[in-house]
Amino acid sequence: MNFWEEFTEEKKAAIKRAIEVAEMQTSGEIRVHIEDHCKKNVFDRAVDIFARLKMHKTALRTGILFYTVVADRKFVVIGDAGINREVPEDFWNHIRERVLSFFKEDQITEGLMEGIRMAGEQLAACFPRQEGDVNELSNEISYGETE
Repeated sequence: MNFWEEFTEEKKAAIKRAIEVAEMQTSGEIRVHIEDHCKKNVFDRAVDIFARLKMHKTALRTGILFYTVVADRKFVVIGDAGINREVPEDFWNHIRERVLSFFKEDQITEGLMEGIRMAGEQLAACFPRQEGDVNELSNEISYGETE
């Protein structure tokens, strides 16, 4: 299956809506970035993308990146310093494993939506949405090519 052919406007909208719903529960700021291939260490590339998207610029350092490499079926979820100071070291592993289980079944959109839902629910305990909370990062999916 070619994911790019299947990645319809409806599926993009569903991912964006999943971000919006998750962010209604938490002060965390979620972004999704998608690429075809990753020729370097996938975690290092996710860190590069996190910086390129200026995700460290949120007031409470609560940015969360879902970095997805569709053709290679790779995925990393990382959080900014504000989150990582408060959550256990292995906090992101359960989300990552769950998302990858969907990827193995060629259900990339569904996997991303499930991971975003899980992140919103889990972060709501430590980082609940505050009165006056503003959306500091775009909910739009970003795309890019590897270096």
